[in-house]
Amino acid sequence: MAGIYINNIVRFGKELMGRIHRDELPSLSAELAYYLLLSLFPFLIFLITLIGFLPLESTDLLDLVENVAPQQTLHMIESNVSHIIGSHNEKLLSFGIIATMWSASNGINAIVRAFNRAYHVQENRPFLVARGMAVLLTFAMIFVIIVALLLPVFGHMIGLYLSSTFGFSETFLALWSASRWIISGLILFTVFTGLYYFAPNKKLLIRNVVKGAAFATVGWTVVSMLFAYYVNHFNNYTATYGSLGGIIILLIWLYLSGMIIVIGGEINAIFYDRRVKSS
Repeated sequence: MAGIYINNIVRFGKELMGRIHRDELPSLSAELAYYLLLSLFPFLIFLITLIGFLPLESTDLLDLVENVAPQQTLHMIESNVSHIIGSHNEKLLSFGIIATMWSASNGINAIVRAFNRAYHVQENRPFLVARGMAVLLTFAMIFVIIVALLLPVFGHMIGLYLSSTFGFSETFLALWSASRWIISGLILFTVFTGLYYFAPNKKLLIRNVVKGAAFATVGWTVVSMLFAYYVNHFNNYTATYGSLGGIIILLIWLYLSGMIIVIGGEINAIFYDRRVKSS
């Protein structure tokens, strides 16, 4: 029984590697990293400016980035957005929205092309429909990131309120504190599920995309943390690239993130093709 299980894993791995080579996922991941880089700073400007209108601190946003980003990348991001921290400029907020929508929707379009290759379909949706879908997915990601930001900030306060209102014990507060991270993972899983469901030009069911979404959720978190740990403890890109070290690290991090996302799409396509052949 164990031999059959191992053989299935090996066969699946070979098929996945073949798809990665055939669909040119490294090149698509590099393209996605480029668009993510273009949209990153407008997106941070938008979020930080928006935080200026909310009872939050901009440092909370950077703390979220610090959990998975290498230190040199975080320093570069902080230095580029520090001049607008605490700003209440409505024009800056509008610019952030427009720039983020345009750049990030280009990134979504790159993801759409990667997923369509995985399912062997062509993009024949009208331009306005495809671009509108990309913008909506971008808004969805912004909303989820804001929720993920609010949860760690106000999570402890919510737990104290529930505990005092309903008379819960200290055990509840401990479980609540731990569940906040679980909820953050579920939010990320929901985002990837929606991305894998809506982005391809293919009618799918939710069950067709959950495996790839689970892989992307776990894979992105683990790979980001491992890469950050490696850069922070074992390598110094600044010694090789000088002042460009921070941007090189950021590009590699975005490249790995893009690779995880498109591999998740290929995983969904593999299981989908197998289900179609067996039916």
